[in-house]
Amino acid sequence: MPNTVSSSTTPPPLDHRYRHIVAIALPVLFANLAMPLQGVIDTAIVGHMPKAANLAGMGLAIQLLTLLLVSFNFLQYASSGLSAQALGSATKSGDKASASTKANNKYHLSPHQLAAPKLLSILQRALILAITIGGLLLLLKPLIVDFGLHLLAASPASGAAAKTYLDVRLWGVMAELMNFAFIGWFAGQGRTRYLLYQQSGIAILNIGLTLWFVFGLDMGLKGVALGTTIAYWIGFVIALSLAKMHLRVSVKALFTIDSEAFTRSKMLRLFSLNKDIFIRTLILTVSFAWLTRLSALSGDLVLAVNTILLQVLTISALALDGVAVAAETLSGQAAGRKDWEQFRLIIKRTGIVSYVLAFFLSCIWWLAMPYYLPLMTDLQPVIDLAFDYRWYAIMLPIIGVGAYWLDGIFFGLTAGYAIRNAALLLALIFFPLSSLLFWLFGMHGIWLSVCSLLLLRMLILGGYLLRMTFDSSSNTLID
Repeated sequence: MPNTVSSSTTPPPLDHRYRHIVAIALPVLFANLAMPLQGVIDTAIVGHMPKAANLAGMGLAIQLLTLLLVSFNFLQYASSGLSAQALGSATKSGDKASASTKANNKYHLSPHQLAAPKLLSILQRALILAITIGGLLLLLKPLIVDFGLHLLAASPASGAAAKTYLDVRLWGVMAELMNFAFIGWFAGQGRTRYLLYQQSGIAILNIGLTLWFVFGLDMGLKGVALGTTIAYWIGFVIALSLAKMHLRVSVKALFTIDSEAFTRSKMLRLFSLNKDIFIRTLILTVSFAWLTRLSALSGDLVLAVNTILLQVLTISALALDGVAVAAETLSGQAAGRKDWEQFRLIIKRTGIVSYVLAFFLSCIWWLAMPYYLPLMTDLQPVIDLAFDYRWYAIMLPIIGVGAYWLDGIFFGLTAGYAIRNAALLLALIFFPLSSLLFWLFGMHGIWLSVCSLLLLRMLILGGYLLRMTFDSSSNTLID
């Protein structure tokens, strides 16, 4: 993918010190941990209900929602990469300001102020797309629920519980999709503290509302779903307020569409990038849905156990995503400036931080597992079987960190073609391999499949990265 720019002025280097990487990553880490915290509490509440079918049903519902929502999280990744590159481009333009630019008083504007019109249009395009997709999903809700639970091999008991949850939860799907757009938009600009405010607000509201609906109003699974749905809609309002404050514009300006920002070429670029990321994400979510199906075919006990243990994967991935966002932000800004020497240094340093954090997370899970399992459920057969398989979950941060880190690099580059092709190659290898592992080793095969999914992602993306040539002298990226 050629990207050639002639430059007579070299902009000052990006801040790629370890301290700066951590400063970007920490708010994302805390913000992301706020999200699975609500999932852990929801699971713990349902796990203490009398029947394992309730917990299994919630596991099915969450997997189906993941299949739906994560398939559309290109809204996050496209917004992040595009806003990072817009900011990097504005930084370089500001550094090359001419005398006439200074006379117009633009020289003293910050990069965020220079890029504000472009940043606003990126956000508006993502939100309009989110509203459109959310509306279609609501219209298709009955079909989606019935067909999805059938594909996941739900038993009558767990399927009924899942449907109870989803009938309420899907009313928040539009807000969640818009939440993806805001997450990526803030992250791409390195404004990760806004992410912390947004995600923490949603998490606190979700936990409080869920506890009230379940224990105060005795609403059961419907209360769990309703608490999450309301929290996401309030979270949208919080994010909108933060965007207004960040851009220093009026509410009217937020909703004023600039026709120049919605030209055919710009929309085609957005859809092309979104298409590639959509294919990649759809393959990953179908892969995890396939693993859920294998668990369901093994019975409600195995499905309940894997629902609890896979929370470890979710929590660990979101914690490690903090460094992935730092990699995405800094690599995207370096790409916007066409500074490939700094890009290489960013890869090295964010990789080191990622693996150090992954090691500490595995140590924490090793110490916490005896306390985590009884917290999640009081069903002794579930606890006993989960304890037998705990080592797979404990090792997940170290096994998966390479995939998350490299994802961040490629999203920063907005290299949609590489992201798509890597996912297609992954699918060709993973599905036959996981079927064989399940047939040979049963539940061990399911967990070996989880590990192989993460390792294959790292190896394939790493291969693509090694094939790329970054030429600092000509400011060119060649695949």
